[in-house]
Amino acid sequence: MRPTLTHLTCTAALLITLPCFGLTRSRRAYSPSLHRASFHTHAMSRAALHPHAAVHHDPVPPMDPDRATAIQSALIKSGYMTGEPTGTWDATSIAAMQKLQTDNGWDTKFVPDSRALIKLGLGPQTTQP
Repeated sequence: MRPTLTHLTCTAALLITLPCFGLTRSRRAYSPSLHRASFHTHAMSRAALHPHAAVHHDPVPPMDPDRATAIQSALIKSGYMTGEPTGTWDATSIAAMQKLQTDNGWDTKFVPDSRALIKLGLGPQTTQP
């Protein structure tokens, strides 16, 4: 059997396109489970490299009772809290502080930031010379 022009054309086309299939990468669809697995692997390796990074601290650092009382008094005076100051920076105090921060368009935090303290009149006191 002698090769015909059609056979030669098909063979040439196959030989030309075949290497192209080996050069393309297959695309994997996004998989949340694969994403989580790679994230956790990264987080675990980071914790292994940095032992202190793996330690989870309480999100609310302890606050001096006198300072907590002063801030709570200012929050009560501003209408963000009700009742009497307890001197303990608790969930009610955090919620009131976050409401103050939200009302002013600031990021909400568990502890008072400088802008909130200044707004409550508890910021640094400056005196005129």
